[in-house]
Amino acid sequence: MEGAGVGWIAAIIIGGIAGWLAEQFMKSNMGILMNILLGIVGAIIANAILGLFGVVLGGWIGYLIAGFIGACILIAVGRMIRR
Repeated sequence: MEGAGVGWIAAIIIGGIAGWLAEQFMKSNMGILMNILLGIVGAIIANAILGLFGVVLGGWIGYLIAGFIGACILIAVGRMIRR
C-alpha cells in the first residue's frame, strides 16, 4: 500500500469504496468489512497482475482502479469456487 502512495487509513477508505463499487458492478451482496477486504486485497492482486504487463497505477485514483479490478476478479473467482 505504501508503494501505491497511500497510507493505511486511506487504503481502508479507498478499499471500501473499491469493494463497494465492485459489489454493485458484480451484483453481489456483502457487508462493509468484506467490501474493505476485497478492495484492499483486490488492489494488491491487480497491481501484481498489471505489473507483469508493465502497467503501474499509483496514487489514490490508481489504487481505486486497481482495487475495483481486483475485487471484481476476487468476486468472480469466489463464484466459480462455490459452484
